[in-house]
Amino acid sequence: MSHVIGITGGIATGKSLVTSVVKQYPLPIIDADQVARQVVEPGKPALKKIAKAFGPEAIAADGTMDRAYVGKLIFSTATKREQLNQILGPIIREEIESQINHLKAQHKPLIFCDIPLLYESHYDQLMDEVWVVWVPEDVQVNRLMARDQITKEQAEQKMASQWPLLKKKERADWVIDNRHPIAQTQQIVTEKLDQKVREFDVLS
Repeated sequence: MSHVIGITGGIATGKSLVTSVVKQYPLPIIDADQVARQVVEPGKPALKKIAKAFGPEAIAADGTMDRAYVGKLIFSTATKREQLNQILGPIIREEIESQINHLKAQHKPLIFCDIPLLYESHYDQLMDEVWVVWVPEDVQVNRLMARDQITKEQAEQKMASQWPLLKKKERADWVIDNRHPIAQTQQIVTEKLDQKVREFDVLS
């Protein structure tokens, strides 16, 4: 019986730090961002729908989706964001479900899914457990401003496209407080993973 754990958080909360620790273990991890990139590769049906919805500017010179252009559109306009979700959401979900089922068929005891919009897109329905990477809102704003070199208003606009972190924290099975120094967060996650590896007898 496979146990599926979803890892999520908010923009600039440090989810990639947590998943980097998971990747040090012999555990399968499905990356939703990677899946999202794959479904908009040249020649994919989704790309034609995006070009029709957002115009030829949405396609980069190399034939892939222009992520910067589309990203700017969806962060500034809720209707555009919803339009993109309607195009890509079902395609991405189908691929993620397929990968989960494939790993379950291989009897993998622990399966991780790295999904930024896990709750927003109802992926929690596919999970046995959800880990949320959390920081206070003011810390999130400051980190996002520093990371993307943007104003506070722009940072808050980006954050508004996701559920508030507090709402995710309340629904989580385990909350990873990432206010700590990097090494401390890594140690906290390592201890939790060691516990899970023993619990599900991964290395037997």
